[in-house]
Amino acid sequence: MTQIRREPLADQAARALFERIRGGEWSLGAKLPGETTLGPQLGVGRSTVREAIRQLAGRGVLETRQGAGVFVTALDAPEDWGAVLGRADIAAVIEARIAIESEGAHLAAERRSPAAIRRIRRALAERGGAHDTREEYVDADMRFHRAVVEAADNPVLLELFDAFVPRLRRAMIDMLRIHRHTDDDVDRDAHADLAEAIADRDGARARELSRAHLRGLIDALG
Repeated sequence: MTQIRREPLADQAARALFERIRGGEWSLGAKLPGETTLGPQLGVGRSTVREAIRQLAGRGVLETRQGAGVFVTALDAPEDWGAVLGRADIAAVIEARIAIESEGAHLAAERRSPAAIRRIRRALAERGGAHDTREEYVDADMRFHRAVVEAADNPVLLELFDAFVPRLRRAMIDMLRIHRHTDDDVDRDAHADLAEAIADRDGARARELSRAHLRGLIDALG
């Protein structure tokens, strides 16, 4: 028998408070009433109000300022990255990767350290090695591309790349089930050329090689 799971009280309070903010009850930058006022309005205790505020602060809607109170910092909240990427078409995900990885490759060529080059070359060797399953191959491929973005020394780019990996990994495995294995000589050479462009500090070539490789994935979707 299916059980009906009750939503936690703090989640209910956060949703109710969020709807009031979206409805225009408080303007951007406005200070919220105190916990003793909000509690009775929401029908919950002060600890539940605090948890609801904490949830909305985590979504960027509210901000707690020490000694000043709680303020509205956004009138809506962006959808969770996981939900957005879960619905996205694989071509759309790869197009976003082009923006991240091509610029990441360019920056990597400018900023790479000797240690970063060693990581890229090690990941390249692992990618070109024998793999018993599609999953192992895709994971090795992801490690190579992550090493390139990591060499760019930009934590925001790296965080964006990491957000794409779960959705991208599933899609790449599905692609390999449908199409032939893509690790042929041309593909291996393209990745080796990218590694060498970064090692040579040739940012323009690194960017173009990254873009061309990813555009090729979109073309393969046919």
